[in-house]
Amino acid sequence: MKPASASLLLLFLCFSCVFAFIPHRTLLLDNNNNNNLNEEGKYLTTKELWFNQTLDHFSPYDHRQFQQRYYEFLDYFRIPDGPVFLVIGGEAPCNGIVNDYIGVLAKKFGAAVVSLEHRYYGVSTPFDNLATENLKYLSSKQALFDLAVFRQYYQNSLNAKLNRTGVENPWFFIGGSYSGALSAWFRLKFPHLTCGSLASSAVVLAIQDFVEFDQQIGESAGPECKAALQETTQLVESKLAANGPALRATFKADDLIVDGDFLYYLADAAVIAFQYGNPDKLCKPMVDAKKAGEDLVEAYAKYVNEYYAGTFGVNVQIYDQEYLKKTEINEDSSSRLWWFQVCTEVGYFQVAPSNDSIRSSKIDTQYHLDLCKNVFGDGVFPDIDATNIYYGGTKIAGSKIVFTNGSQDPWRHASKQTSSTDLPSYLIKCNNCGHCTDLRGCPQSPLVIEGNEKNCSSPDAVHKVRQKVQEDMDLWLSECINTDTGRSFI
Repeated sequence: MKPASASLLLLFLCFSCVFAFIPHRTLLLDNNNNNNLNEEGKYLTTKELWFNQTLDHFSPYDHRQFQQRYYEFLDYFRIPDGPVFLVIGGEAPCNGIVNDYIGVLAKKFGAAVVSLEHRYYGVSTPFDNLATENLKYLSSKQALFDLAVFRQYYQNSLNAKLNRTGVENPWFFIGGSYSGALSAWFRLKFPHLTCGSLASSAVVLAIQDFVEFDQQIGESAGPECKAALQETTQLVESKLAANGPALRATFKADDLIVDGDFLYYLADAAVIAFQYGNPDKLCKPMVDAKKAGEDLVEAYAKYVNEYYAGTFGVNVQIYDQEYLKKTEINEDSSSRLWWFQVCTEVGYFQVAPSNDSIRSSKIDTQYHLDLCKNVFGDGVFPDIDATNIYYGGTKIAGSKIVFTNGSQDPWRHASKQTSSTDLPSYLIKCNNCGHCTDLRGCPQSPLVIEGNEKNCSSPDAVHKVRQKVQEDMDLWLSECINTDTGRSFI
């Protein structure tokens, strides 16, 4: 960010990651070397690097370590004093440094870009299976310490490559969605280790009953599309009661025998259109079908099967609670891992509002609590209050954190949307401005190279927010350099 709800799980897609190590200084100087750009240009680099990370940062007795994957991109690095951008890995495998707007920012500021895969995700796993007892070290708190330890490791490595000691480059942390929250929380908890943070679509507020999520989908859809989707849900519920197996077969979801799992799958399929800037993919066929008096369930099944499961590539199995119970590591392990974080820390239960809902009313609080218990065992449920007490929620008391959100993104209601001098917050308003628009452009998925804004319904709105973000970054980096030149944190 399913039943790690793909909208809940795929809230990571705005970052699927971007990360990095230093070759010889002579190579650092060669800013025209494009050998590590993959042929499609989707990644700035895919060269894997590794370092040994502490498993439990909170135990003075447990000294176990695991290997954590990272990436670096140095083509734009201004030697020797350029900034280092640390792009934070989120709830998904990190397969390289993505060529989105962060690359543009790196070029502008002469920055090195490094990125660390989140613990447990991808290949940065401490254990060979994901049994619940092995997940106790999976938390945002441990992840923040991972970032702090890695930041010190990388700075030391950089100093060694540049034949110097005790020097600190200015660092700036960047993240989107859950990793956007980590970016904000890192600046809050470790202000001496970063000059500032960019928190794109940052879900800093833990919420149990996230009714605003569905309400925003209705607002983003507009009256005609919303009405078509609501009627579709009513028809689906009727058909599910009358002949569930036949209906599931229509959506190629025969294995989702739990009604809540099936209905969650259908709800997420609609969410993705608005969350990632493709509203016409859903609304045009649904509104057209309604006006023509056609079967709305058939129209919706066509969209789900061809776009959500087809083009978008969602595996329907990740909605099956029995599949989520599997503890062996596989290509869908991120679903189980993210659900564990949801079920222990942040909630984000995308429940149906009491009235005027788009999703089925069967997707309620109890469904989520039952899922947490069924998948992970007794006593597993999110401690929302503890998370918000620890980080502050939308009352986060940090400084030099810039928040950005897209107007159509349902996740913005878990982000900080009020602005202040030390914590500026910008809302990008346009019809297809969803999750992490400032970093991804439009649409937000699939990837648009360098996060180009030309396909946004209001490119100027995106451009203006990006300019403000650059101004904030420029100010905070300059203040950091003027204050901390030559200071060592080691």
